Amino acid sequence: MKKLLRLLVLLVGAVVLAAALGTLVPRPLWPAVAGAEGARHILVLKNPIHTDIAIPLDDGVRQRFAFLADAGLPTDAPEARYLVFGWGGRAFYLETPTWSELKATPVLKALTLDASVMHVDVAGAILEPRPDVAGVDIDEKHFAALLDYIQSSFQERQGRPMVIDNAGYSSFDCFYEANGHFNALIGCNTWTAAALRSAGLRTGWWNPLPVSLGWSLRLYD
Repeated sequence: MKKLLRLLVLLVGAVVLAAALGTLVPRPLWPAVAGAEGARHILVLKNPIHTDIAIPLDDGVRQRFAFLADAGLPTDAPEARYLVFGWGGRAFYLETPTWSELKATPVLKALTLDASVMHVDVAGAILEPRPDVAGVDIDEKHFAALLDYIQSSFQERQGRPMVIDNAGYSSFDCFYEANGHFNALIGCNTWTAAALRSAGLRTGWWNPLPVSLGWSLRLYD
């Protein structure tokens, strides 16, 4: 029993150390060469366990993600201001629309290995500043790279993203099959961090939680 307890303490300590180093060690190690002055304002949205990226809607973004309107999302609604993108575990995302509906199987898959999905939501105005919203300015070149990264996360069949029928939480969101597999080490927040790095920002080396990603953004950006 003592050996098991010692092993558990060592394991917890290793995870805590890895999370601390993952926050404090920047990725990339050196800042990128400064680009043009920021022209696009994107948002990182967070709750206690998950982060999303909100992209301001304009005609170019609507055209880039035209398949969303084809699936019934109201991207051209007068009150629509953002497309909100998130990547995550299939079982947890689809089977847990609210915390009251939390089940053991999605949690187990999230902690081990699961297929992934992309969640897309159409949002109206998002107020800043707020504790759960972080705004970042990026230039046009990096904005285009961010859109490339997001689009590459959608799994496609015959050149079209694969929508999951009847899986949205409301009439303003939907789910798509995604590339990659989800687990506790490589999850929704590491996807967000990688997306931000594609936009020329620096994050921590490993950010499995929203709080560590937020800390690293404040440190390096």
